[in-house]
Amino acid sequence: MPIAVITHDTCVEHNPGVGHPERPDRLAAATQGISDADLAGAVTFHEAPAADDAAIGRVHSDSMIEAVIAIDARGGGRIDGDTVMSASSLEASRRAAGAGLAAIDMVGGSDGVLCAVRPPGHHATPHESMGFCVFNSAAIAARALQARGQRVAIVDFDAHHGNGTQDAFYQDGDVMFVSLHQWPLYPGTGAADETGAGDGLGTTVNVPLPPGATGDVYSAALDEVVLPSLEAFGADQLIISAGFDSHRRDPITDLGLTSADHADITRELVAMVGTPIVFLEGGYDLDALAMGVGATLSQLADHTYRPEEATSGGPGREIVEAIASMRAASDG
Repeated sequence: MPIAVITHDTCVEHNPGVGHPERPDRLAAATQGISDADLAGAVTFHEAPAADDAAIGRVHSDSMIEAVIAIDARGGGRIDGDTVMSASSLEASRRAAGAGLAAIDMVGGSDGVLCAVRPPGHHATPHESMGFCVFNSAAIAARALQARGQRVAIVDFDAHHGNGTQDAFYQDGDVMFVSLHQWPLYPGTGAADETGAGDGLGTTVNVPLPPGATGDVYSAALDEVVLPSLEAFGADQLIISAGFDSHRRDPITDLGLTSADHADITRELVAMVGTPIVFLEGGYDLDALAMGVGATLSQLADHTYRPEEATSGGPGREIVEAIASMRAASDG
């Protein structure tokens, strides 16, 4: 079956300004990665619909949505020091969220779905747009799946912790949120002891890793922490928040991964949970982004594309062991 790629031209028109790392060229890099991986024959492209306020409101408060609409009515403006809307940003954000909603209906007839959209979403909390993100597209898709009675696992390998996604589901026992991220780093959340609350206790899994962490450390984290947690949870659908700023070339982060490591992470997740919906989150070196997209999608097409070698020897193994012990003790 083909891989569905859902995108929209308006996502290119969202422009936070000259010099901003979350720039329009990122989508062209993602498309280039598909071509470089020789996946053109395995991919079908689809236009993202626009999500309406009702769908967005499953995650975000009315006041937050109204604030974004008000900035759009002024032709754009600054939400915070990092997050800027241009004249097309509201429409791009609606299309980014709508891509996830369309993906839900496509995933059963494909080998996977890539939502090649921007702005990214995983920092947007239920009450606040932040960190380059306006609406949280992955969380909106998860809520829509949940409304259909499905249990959802969201795995986020962006270098930055997905605080918005965590906040949305922290007390929800039907959505598991897993984040492997650099620590310390913006936004300062995602400590290992942030594991959920109430009905969601245990369904948040954070693996904060030091600068320089490499693929073998991520593999250990998957084997010892993430995959056992996913197996116990029993998700019906996997969502991957794919942040390629975890690549060692990224200009604003310090992790040690390559595109081969991103491919290996994807392969292990798909083997455990099944066909994913993948959202483009961060990734600010264009070549690294292209390689990451191509290598990640190649895993869904059962196709080999490894433009780089996997990495090993970086720090963080003892952190993984401590988190595994902590979770084993809490399960006991």
